[in-house]
Amino acid sequence: MADSTPPTHASAPPPPDRPVYVIGGGPGGLSAAYALRARGIRAVVLEKSDRVGASWRRHYDRLHLHTTRRLSALPGLPMPRRFGRWVARDDVVRYLEKYAEHHRLEIVTGVEVSRIERAPDGTGWLLHATGGRELTGAAVVVATGYNHTPRLPDWPGRSAFTGEFLHAGEYRNGKPYAGRDVLVVGVGNTGAEIALDLVESGASRVRLAVRTVPHIVRRSTAGWAAQYSGVLVRRLPVGLVDRISRVQARVALPDLSAHGLPRPDTGLYTRVRQGAIPVQDVGLIDAVRKGRVEIVAAVDGFEDGGKIALADGTRISPDVVIAATGYVRALEDLVGHLDVLDDRGRPVTHGARTPKTAPGLYFTGFTNPISGNLREMALDAVKIAKAVARNGSGSVSRLPGRGSRPRGEILRSVLSTTSLARTVPGVASVQ
Repeated sequence: MADSTPPTHASAPPPPDRPVYVIGGGPGGLSAAYALRARGIRAVVLEKSDRVGASWRRHYDRLHLHTTRRLSALPGLPMPRRFGRWVARDDVVRYLEKYAEHHRLEIVTGVEVSRIERAPDGTGWLLHATGGRELTGAAVVVATGYNHTPRLPDWPGRSAFTGEFLHAGEYRNGKPYAGRDVLVVGVGNTGAEIALDLVESGASRVRLAVRTVPHIVRRSTAGWAAQYSGVLVRRLPVGLVDRISRVQARVALPDLSAHGLPRPDTGLYTRVRQGAIPVQDVGLIDAVRKGRVEIVAAVDGFEDGGKIALADGTRISPDVVIAATGYVRALEDLVGHLDVLDDRGRPVTHGARTPKTAPGLYFTGFTNPISGNLREMALDAVKIAKAVARNGSGSVSRLPGRGSRPRGEILRSVLSTTSLARTVPGVASVQ
């Protein structure tokens, strides 16, 4: 009688690995990754630089948050009290590093995503990344940052300028400009603080070129932070907030018209809705009143011989020009083909809402709210995680112990074609 062999049963293949990919290792990306992880969803942060918080490391030295420490923390980890009320740039960086370590976030550095497309099978998303890699995720959170790519106006003749020219993103401190004549172009918060820093660092002359007169608010009045007001008025009618802020400005701020800064003729909240956040005063008002910072007209162009033509017809010849002219989001190559950007290159949705044409594609950190960017990103992170859990529960990868593969196998599969050169808690660096 022939031996009988028990039938063999092929084991079911493991489900495809479909994490949520979070593009960007700044506050928005890290907080979204934590919120997803807290719901048992595997989130992989892809950061193009070699460390988290790359954009914060590039800011000028004197930078402090204009939002309070308590209202700037990300979900799951308060900022230490020793940071003080107005947190310094270096402490923000330390906090982001600690945040990633504390929550053991899964982060891969040295990987830049260049394009996002729908996955070939119609479910999820295909990411084209550094070195020809292709990664497939159940959902994608784009958190590449509000201050992504420096914006420089197309000033005629700029290439012929014989002095030093730099964007504010390259500015670190005023020491190299001691004894020099400097023109700062742009009177947002960055331009205002750089002008003040130059004065305090011994620049021989500091001029601030203004095209549109900004709204200026005190960062804090009798202990009441301007951010608190920003939080309270977010749901109020625009016209009402404009009227309130106009009265408040007349009471709290001096008239600087004689110094080239008249009161704006457009309401504060109207301007906010157009994307212009008020300048928070940390010394600019006094510097302007005392003539230490001179207000001049907007720059029209550059001329031979190092001269700069201003909008009022005057000509000046500074040694240095610092363009505090802002940034662009630079999302066109990444998602422009998906019909998810408006005519100014901004995502048409943010937070938990996804575009109708791109379900499962989320954006965070691309607004500049009066209530504070970090605060709103923290709130958006939780909302995004809830939406992913609700809409992608059948396809998204889960964390170990919750229906997904062991962590070691997960890390090895993040970028199967790469070598992980070094690994620290939660962070892998790709060479």
